[in-house]
Amino acid sequence: MTYENLDSKLVNALLNDGRTSLRNLAEQLDVSVTTISNHLRDLEDEGVIEGYTPRLNYEALGFDVTAVIQMKVEGDALSDITDYLKAQPRMVSVYEVTGNYDVIAIGKFRNTDDMNHQIKALLSEADIRESNTSVVLNAVSENDQFELEIDE
Repeated sequence: MTYENLDSKLVNALLNDGRTSLRNLAEQLDVSVTTISNHLRDLEDEGVIEGYTPRLNYEALGFDVTAVIQMKVEGDALSDITDYLKAQPRMVSVYEVTGNYDVIAIGKFRNTDDMNHQIKALLSEADIRESNTSVVLNAVSENDQFELEIDE
């Protein structure tokens, strides 16, 4: 096999099974284990692969409520608010965005009382001018990643 597109093929293989062995990857991609190891290390060093973590089913763990929280923030406090949100254990995603709001945060909560408590604590921050919270009724697609296109 040529090494053309090897990194993309390696990433796609890991997306399908992040726990597969180097030997299995080498067999699957028809290269040596050393080649796989070297390319994998390079992808990690370049920040393409940021880590290996399990994909949790929060609902199975008792976190039945997902909330999307949109916030308008005082201009000079944006980084303080996003740092605060990032540090909150129930916030799984925090985004600085364009449009009507400055920040969107996605949180996972055990129930609406847990969500209400967390949101009230958040809204006590003086630098948040306005907020809008939506409760997710059904997660049609969540935490999906996509395979890289391979030019053949």
